[in-house]
Amino acid sequence: MFIAHLPAGYLLTTFLQRKLQTTAYLWIGLVASVIPDLDMLYFYLIDDRQTLHHHYWTHLPLFWTALWIITIFIGHAFKRRNIFVITTIIYCNLILHFVLDSFVGGINWLYPFIDHDLFLITVPATREFWVWSFMFHWSFLVEITILLLAILLFFNNRKLHHAKA
Repeated sequence: MFIAHLPAGYLLTTFLQRKLQTTAYLWIGLVASVIPDLDMLYFYLIDDRQTLHHHYWTHLPLFWTALWIITIFIGHAFKRRNIFVITTIIYCNLILHFVLDSFVGGINWLYPFIDHDLFLITVPATREFWVWSFMFHWSFLVEITILLLAILLFFNNRKLHHAKA
């Protein structure tokens, strides 16, 4: 995924805010929706593109699941609902990131138990510059659709907010 993580994070966080009856954590959800790709800095600046960035710890769903479960227990132990709300928004956006990456990019969903990337579609290398292969593949229409839905929701929410004011 190239352009869909942030818009998908907006769609998901907006939905979660309604379900969790809060309006305070949109920015947290947006940041969480792109957090796994911060490993791109390491990929390009330190690792010299030796290891596919989807194989770094930031792209391991079981790592984030374990961390989420631990924080849920901590929040429950201290009777802090806001810990549950915040960590659930973060976790759901991280998992959405991995679902989107699994569409064409592959994620090691069960690592370290099974070391195998799972993905739905293989995008063939049809262009010299690999990014163009993805952008001219039909699967990129999914990303454009997610982006358009997020834009529509954003403007609809703004219209509703201004109507209430």
